[in-house]
Formats: sequence, structure tokens, C-alpha cells
Amino acid sequence: MRKQFSILFFCFFSAYVTAQFHELGAFIGGSNYIGDIGTNKYIHPNSPAFGIIYKWNATDRYSLRAGVSISTIKENEFRNDDLNRFSRSLKLKNSIQEAMVGIEINFFEFNLHNETITFTPYIFYGISYFKYTQFYLTPNGSFDPPTFNNYGKDQKIALPFILGFKLNPNPLFVIGVEMGARYTLTDNLDGSNPENEFADVPTYKFGNISNNDWYIFTGLTISFTFGDLPCYCKD
Repeated sequence: MRKQFSILFFCFFSAYVTAQFHELGAFIGGSNYIGDIGTNKYIHPNSPAFGIIYKWNATDRYSLRAGVSISTIKENEFRNDDLNRFSRSLKLKNSIQEAMVGIEINFFEFNLHNETITFTPYIFYGISYFKYTQFYLTPNGSFDPPTFNNYGKDQKIALPFILGFKLNPNPLFVIGVEMGARYTLTDNLDGSNPENEFADVPTYKFGNISNNDWYIFTGLTISFTFGDLPCYCKD
């Protein structure tokens, strides 16, 4: 009896685990940031962004998702509808390297075993750990824009939220389009609120120092599925 129970338990567990699909793929798109320099538009990709994503589809509604992404956020206040920012003529360039993990939730059942096309909107919540360059600005007189001064790298936590839409033309791969906003736990992606040894220098601060910065990734994903293995059980 114990042997039969063990066989049944093993078959049930194996069927549950191996019937799930894993996904491995890539993200390609663009990035922008929201802060104290540049445009007041929230979604305006202006710099390439790339990433690698992995998903473990625990059910047809929930997936564990992880990934790494890289991009260089850029801003130029010469192209700005805000006259105050236009008059400052600041330019920003900062590199972002991100690692992220969290839960992806499908609005509809998304069964990758289906031979017909399946689609669903989805959302993602998680946590990110990212690396970026720190700056502070020093003035150069009344008519010249300030100078960005690089004082090293730093790491911070961000809280990502992704909204997307995906479909699988067949069980072998999935295509998606998504927009992901990251709320960072820093206000210094743009040098407006220096930290560490420059945190107590008020002349280096500008803009709204009570609001942290955001960065946005918008683009396409394509992932290939694997790991669908049958369970062979004897009667």
C-alpha cells in the first residue's frame, strides 16, 4: 500500500511540476526617466533598452518572473515645452543596470499547451536592484549651463510595475508588448539631490527634492518555452 501511494504521489507531483512551462527570452525597446531634468512627458522612449527575462509559469494565471536589463537614460532640455527647464539647457546621461524579480499575473487563463493562439493582458509587481552613476552639479556663471560632476557608482532598490499584453502563436514561443515603470528609492538619477558626502551641500540641490526619480522601460518581449515533460506512470 505504501509503495502504491508513493508511486501515485510521485506521478502527481511530477505531473504538476513538469507540466509547467519555463520561458527564456529577451526584451528590446526604449527607456526614459521622470525627474527634475528634461521633458514633463511620462512615456517617451528616447534611448535603447535591452534585457533578458525568465519566467516559471506556476499556473495559467501566475508566473514567477526574473530578469536583468541595461539602458542609458538621456534627457535634453533644449527639446522641452517647459520654458523654465528650456532656459536651463541641462543635458542628462546616466547608465542603468538592473536585476528584477517578482510575480506576473495574467488577466485571463494563459495555457501554453494550447495549439491555438492564446492572449491576455498582464501585470507585474516585484522588486528591482539597480546600479547607476551619481552626479552633482556646479554652476558656471549666469550664461553657461552647470557642469555634471561624476562621483562614482551607487546601488539602490526600485519598485517596478509592468503592464503588458502577450500572445502565443503556438506552444513554442510567446510575444508581448509592455510598459514598465520603476519607482526608485533615490532622487539623484539626475544629480538634483546628491547623496553621501555631498548630501549636506544645499547649493548642489535643485528641483523638487521631495519626489524620487522614476525610469520607464517600454518595448517588446519574445520568449521561448521549454520544460514540458510528460509523466510516465505504470498502473
